[in-house]
Amino acid sequence: MLDTFLTFVNDYAPGLARKKTLLALSGGVDSMVMATLFQRAGFPFAVGHCNFGLRGAESDGDEAFVRHWAVGHGVELHAQRFETAQVAQSGGVSIQMAARDLRYAWFEKLIQEHEYDFLATAHQADDNIETVLLNLIRGTGLPGLLGIAPVKGKLIRPLLFVDKREVLDFAQKQNLEWREDSSNASETYRRNLLRHRVLPVLREMNPALGATFSENMARLRAVDTIVTKRFLEWRQMAVRAGAGEVRISIPMLWQADSPTYFVQQVLGEYGFNYAQAKQILAALGGISGKQFFSASHTLTKDRQDLIVEPLRQAVDFQPISIQESSDKIDLPGAVSLLITRVPLSPNADFRANAQTAYFDAAQLRFPLAVRAWRAGDRLQPFGMGGKSKKVSDLLVDAKVPVNWKKDRLVLLDNEQNLLWVLGLRTDERFRVNAATTECLRFEMIKNNVKFFSDSF
Repeated sequence: MLDTFLTFVNDYAPGLARKKTLLALSGGVDSMVMATLFQRAGFPFAVGHCNFGLRGAESDGDEAFVRHWAVGHGVELHAQRFETAQVAQSGGVSIQMAARDLRYAWFEKLIQEHEYDFLATAHQADDNIETVLLNLIRGTGLPGLLGIAPVKGKLIRPLLFVDKREVLDFAQKQNLEWREDSSNASETYRRNLLRHRVLPVLREMNPALGATFSENMARLRAVDTIVTKRFLEWRQMAVRAGAGEVRISIPMLWQADSPTYFVQQVLGEYGFNYAQAKQILAALGGISGKQFFSASHTLTKDRQDLIVEPLRQAVDFQPISIQESSDKIDLPGAVSLLITRVPLSPNADFRANAQTAYFDAAQLRFPLAVRAWRAGDRLQPFGMGGKSKKVSDLLVDAKVPVNWKKDRLVLLDNEQNLLWVLGLRTDERFRVNAATTECLRFEMIKNNVKFFSDSF
């Protein structure tokens, strides 16, 4: 066992003899075998024990056992008691999830405070098989079939080379002491049900089950390496991030080797699941504007892109009144609207752009107002010969991204005439003309700096 352990360590975590390792020691047979192997190999280590307080006196007995072992072997001990049930209830998560989160958060703190190079857990080959089977039962992709990695960052699993029977055989022959966790006998938990009911049947069918699983997972890791490389190459060309959003090119999705897999790999980071990825792909040929939601993000299907953004709280934008005396109003997004009266003169510059609009002051009926555009809003765009057009159609013609449409604002007069779709088009009826004696200029600035962009 020691020779095989050293070979495994040399393959996956060479130099362990010169590193400081923190062992997660529960007191069970797996962790006690791991501690024994570390000790006999002469590797420097300390132990950390979590008392989750879930089994009363039995949990306290586990802690006392680990303390006694550490003192007897001259090993530094870190022990921590957690109010696991209370944390699970307050956080609305399962006991198992709460215990896992508490455990690893505490281990991470110890690693940082004491500068440990590795954290070692006593997962063995049967744990690996159970993990893969559980993932298959719940539904998984390729990553879920890879099992437990021998090394993941600072986390190492140095017992993955042996199964439970070999661990027990070694412990008994070496007269090791350990604690039995009574909850391991309960078949309430899915993992225990697999352990007691399924694995024995599989071993009857294949006595070398552990070795077979290990070989399969090694092959799958090789495949995963190839697939990941191809995905990263595609992602570099197809995914763009910036301005608080992520865009996935729809044409590049059609060219992908496996569109569903690729889009799920991207969207999984934002809380979208595989079923949603299939629905999103099915919607690619449909009209723009269809949306999908995860717990944290929204995805909008636009013309050429899938646009992913963090969920935004709905804002009830109240109309902002503009009096004749107003010279500035503040809009959402650190944008201000400057209002200036400009006397007509031969040298006056009335060149407009997307962020600047000019109107004949005499034709405006105050108070004016700025509000969010609404379905049915219309105006007579400058340069269209007096023909009216819906604001919604203007936004489509201007190819305003779907996720930005809802943020568009309009300027109206007191008679509800639409004067300007901010950042886009003005109404011809209120334009500066030969009879104009005074002009009113509206200029959008962002963060007190003029900006010229069609993105507003």
